Amino acid sequence: MKDYHINIFYSDEDGCYIADIPDLKYCSVSGDTPEEALKEVLIAKEIWLDSARKNNKIIPKPRYKPAFYKVAML
Repeated sequence: MKDYHINIFYSDEDGCYIADIPDLKYCSVSGDTPEEALKEVLIAKEIWLDSARKNNKIIPKPRYKPAFYKVAML
């Protein structure tokens, strides 16, 4: 199984980095650094998946694909 895509970005409004997993509804965390946000979202992902299993909820397959842009090399 492929793993879930993770977005990490800085939020001026919140004054911190946000990490989220688009395929897992509401699986989002914040951190002071990108590394901290990544560490926390990986923990949140495991909690999300464990909770879904315990409650017999459907676990979505990874399907989100970020946009990639081809950059011309000069």
